[in-house]
Amino acid sequence: MEEEIKAEFRKSGFALDGDEDEILRKCLTFCINYSLTPSDLVSSWEVYYLNRLLNGSTVQNAEMDGFLLHLQNVVKESIITEEPDLHIYSSKDVDMILNNEDEYVREETIGTPTNKLYSLSSEQFDYEHQPNGSAYSSGKPSNVITPFGQRREKFAVKYSINQLSTEENGKKELVAEDSEDDFLKKVKTRERCSMVVHGTKPEPNCRFMYDRTEDRFRALESRIRRHTSAFVASGVHKDLMDPTVASQKSIFAVGMICCDGEGHLNDKSILLQSSAECSGGQRVRLDLQRLSQFSIFPGQVVGIEGNNPSGHCLIASKIIDSIPVSVPADVSLRPVKRQALNQGTQLTDPSSSDEELSVIIAAGPFTTTDNLFFEPLTELLAYASRKTPQLLILLGPFVDSEHPEIRRGATDRSFDEIFHVEIMRKLRDYVDYLGDAARVVLVPSIRDANHDFVFPQPGFDIPSSNLNNQITNLTNPGIFEANQVKVGCCTVDILKQLSGEEMSRNPSNGIPSDRMSRLAYHILSQRSFYPLYPPAEDVPLDFSLAPDTLHFSLIPDILVLPSDMKYFVKVVSGGGRNDGEEQVKCICINPGRLAKGECAGTFVELHYNGDPDTASASIIGI
Repeated sequence: MEEEIKAEFRKSGFALDGDEDEILRKCLTFCINYSLTPSDLVSSWEVYYLNRLLNGSTVQNAEMDGFLLHLQNVVKESIITEEPDLHIYSSKDVDMILNNEDEYVREETIGTPTNKLYSLSSEQFDYEHQPNGSAYSSGKPSNVITPFGQRREKFAVKYSINQLSTEENGKKELVAEDSEDDFLKKVKTRERCSMVVHGTKPEPNCRFMYDRTEDRFRALESRIRRHTSAFVASGVHKDLMDPTVASQKSIFAVGMICCDGEGHLNDKSILLQSSAECSGGQRVRLDLQRLSQFSIFPGQVVGIEGNNPSGHCLIASKIIDSIPVSVPADVSLRPVKRQALNQGTQLTDPSSSDEELSVIIAAGPFTTTDNLFFEPLTELLAYASRKTPQLLILLGPFVDSEHPEIRRGATDRSFDEIFHVEIMRKLRDYVDYLGDAARVVLVPSIRDANHDFVFPQPGFDIPSSNLNNQITNLTNPGIFEANQVKVGCCTVDILKQLSGEEMSRNPSNGIPSDRMSRLAYHILSQRSFYPLYPPAEDVPLDFSLAPDTLHFSLIPDILVLPSDMKYFVKVVSGGGRNDGEEQVKCICINPGRLAKGECAGTFVELHYNGDPDTASASIIGI
């Protein structure tokens, strides 16, 4: 059986380190104790490998203890799922008994949860401004020690570009919370940034799950026509031909990449679907053998130069995967309507410096998987209160539907109650503490248990009359301008989904060399927050809800794309790779997750001064 385990590891691309015999012995013990086949064991290792973000493809003996804990948690969760009334005791139960905390629930009968414990804890952990300058409560009992609270490296810089000049970011952040004078020295006065939201649809409480086949057809047809119009307007390609018609001459056609059947793209399954106006929506096989480099995915709209001698296969000699940057207009939105929209959503008079912005960006989950104390969010707001950025961008999930306690229904609070108590109350304290200059932007996620499970997704329906418009609720995806800096946000993990569907060959020269830049480039070149079609199974894409929300006509200055993939901050060219066009650059950011399992995650601190190449940014571990 040890040989079978070794063969399965090699089959999955993993090698064993020098302690091969010891690793195989432990893996054999795991298989026996947890009734696993070698294939199941290696599959569990792959999940553990991805969650821990391990480097290399070598199975280390030092990781076996952590792998054992992973297997134990998987087995425990499967038992709880099968037996919902079964309780597995842990060290937390021992602490509760030793502290006599069970006297409040001793008289309760098993059944409908009551709010006695919640009313007690809500009084005990209520928010109040602390005299030492910290305005935020951790939301947990003082005698509870969590893995997050025991972390050693706090606010250490993981990666940076054009490093921030502040000395504090060049080393680990260590702040004496009991020194009010030290805290006040760190507070810097900043001007309030202007805020203009581009588009407010879909609106809260909208109807969804009503999309029809016609809606999907119109949305896809609109994308192909938009690209076609852009190519024609550029003047480079005037004569567009039907790619399904036999022709010995070289032609130029625009269409969408499709896959012939289920599964991933390969050399034999690539199809090109042109517009209904040009070819009646017919598809033709696309041959890319002559191309030395390309990068394609299903749903990508491209321009193809080539010939179709038989009428059954278009042989490509050149592929153009981006809209010419010389075509800035959005053909789907009339100028008058766009101007009225911008005027109607301008929230303040833009009095601060143009195209200069300091911002902190963080993406959920905002609490670790072992509790609902939201400690990472508390730490982030404390850091932001010291740094006083002009803008704080928080991207969901806030009440994560994939959190173990949420998924099992192990909390006696409603999802809305958790959101308003643990998230909104902390944010209100944050803006109250910093004053009128503080601004917060909230972007929901389809993983938010307290919000509509649909994409595109309306913003949170939160009254802001008493907050002086300091907390802005953005749609998902959404675009806004702060100090004339255009920022685009989308919380669907499109980078990870594109990574699984992309097919490429020898990317070099014009195409960005690293994969993360190439994936972000696809978003910019397609002018779409979600260019993938068909969508991933877990994405509730509804084409009847404001399909134009997914499209953006101009490349934003900053594009925020939270993902489970490794964090990054990269300057990516959004166009201009074809025919000597001018480069248009954008700062693409994946801030990572603020909480990763029971451990601390990352966030981004950015200072933008009008030029992506000179902007300074740091990825910081919370």
